[in-house]
Amino acid sequence: MRSRVIAGLLFAFAWFATPLFAAAPAFQEIGWLALVPRDWKPQEKLDRKKAESLKDGDALAQEMMKELREVLDSAPTVPSLNGTRVRMPGFVVPLDTSRDGFSEFLLVPYHGACIHTPPPPANQIVHVVSRQPVKGFQSMSAVWVSGTMQVVRKDTGMGVSGYALELAAIEPYRPK
Repeated sequence: MRSRVIAGLLFAFAWFATPLFAAAPAFQEIGWLALVPRDWKPQEKLDRKKAESLKDGDALAQEMMKELREVLDSAPTVPSLNGTRVRMPGFVVPLDTSRDGFSEFLLVPYHGACIHTPPPPANQIVHVVSRQPVKGFQSMSAVWVSGTMQVVRKDTGMGVSGYALELAAIEPYRPK
């Protein structure tokens, strides 16, 4: 009799506890092109005729670079990504560092972005925030990140991001 009661209690616990311990939904693996609206054509906002006649040091070149930066910093995002659980590759650009690691960084699509070259368009920069300091990675480490994506623009000083990601996991990048 006692074993039946225990078995019944275990069954009831398993039945009611299953939703509590069920695995979280899987992360959808995405690439960088998924962050760019299909109809975005930044080149249409720039006057190519002006660029063809420019010479080094030309004041017009400085003005055109400013216009280009404005176009890239205001790059449109994909609203349907808001709230999506994603997994994506990229390179780390730490925003804060300490001996404990870093808790904020930019994820960028190519090595050197925001550090050795101008920042990519805002829709190609993801501002990643971790609740715990991230250890074992450094500037320009190639990684996979997983987390919940938000469509939100932020100027970090290293670049304007069009997306934010609440970090659930980070791991070294390994090609498939």
